[in-house]
Amino acid sequence: MPTGGAAVGGMRVLVTGAAGYLGRVVVRQLLLAGHKPIGVAHRARPEIEGVTWRSGDVRDLSWLREVTEDVDGVIHLSALTGLRKAFDQPTRYYQTNVGGSLNLLEVLSDRRADAPRLVSASTLSVYGPSARQPIAEDAPTDPRNPYVASKLAAEQAIGWQAATGALGAVTLRFCTVGGAVGSHGDPDDGRLIPRACAVAAGRIRKLDVYGDGGTVRDFVHVVDAADALVAALSACEPGHHRVFNIGATAARVIDVISMARSVTGHEIPVTHHPLPPGEIRELRADTTKAREMLFWRPRRSNLARLVADQWHAETAHPAH
Repeated sequence: MPTGGAAVGGMRVLVTGAAGYLGRVVVRQLLLAGHKPIGVAHRARPEIEGVTWRSGDVRDLSWLREVTEDVDGVIHLSALTGLRKAFDQPTRYYQTNVGGSLNLLEVLSDRRADAPRLVSASTLSVYGPSARQPIAEDAPTDPRNPYVASKLAAEQAIGWQAATGALGAVTLRFCTVGGAVGSHGDPDDGRLIPRACAVAAGRIRKLDVYGDGGTVRDFVHVVDAADALVAALSACEPGHHRVFNIGATAARVIDVISMARSVTGHEIPVTHHPLPPGEIRELRADTTKAREMLFWRPRRSNLARLVADQWHAETAHPAH
């Protein structure tokens, strides 16, 4: 079983959340790597040549058992996201993020003889505010938010199940994913870069900033993030659960806004709010492990590229 380098070619890979922002790019990169992606979508199915689409929900155990029968691996992206919204609906986040992962573990473990591969997406926010920066994978976890706690609970379940030898698993703890591929950008106006671009375009009136703008976040381009997920397939070894941090460019919120003003040529009005509960002031990933074991390198993740690509997507769809 390989543990690094390019993923084994020609695998049938089920991608949950394949119609989403990151998922669409993942199926694209799987195709480029010679794999056969099967995309799971609840509703709209993007027109991507070479992708087989299945409609369903990972919380439906019988359906999930059927669609995973003949796959070599799963890239699990389907999840409820959003740090601030999670405080209003914590049980819903657990039902989706933990429940869906548990169902995947059950159906994949039923195929123990095949030792299928499971790659899942988690968040860099599982680390606590006291973690030394940049954060390595052995830093203590300290979730301060229901969304983050649900992702960590799913990670832990994956780790225990992988230890039985039923499957090989990798979890990638992502920083903020940004950028675009052509006109396909981040549709979530709650995130910093897409909201800044929407304000610059006049689609949204102002940009809400929590704190003084000195909060530091790590960013990675959506293509670089997708490449990391594809590379992680090669690191799935039966009986093991490996965790990698994925990040590329750390920047203060005020620096991102300044870059957005420069790239777009527009003013971006800002309204400041208090930092919400559980917000971490600085979050930067140590990606040494991913670089050494996955041979992963971010190639598009400089701040100017992240903003420019999102701005292109924003102006390509001015009415959205």
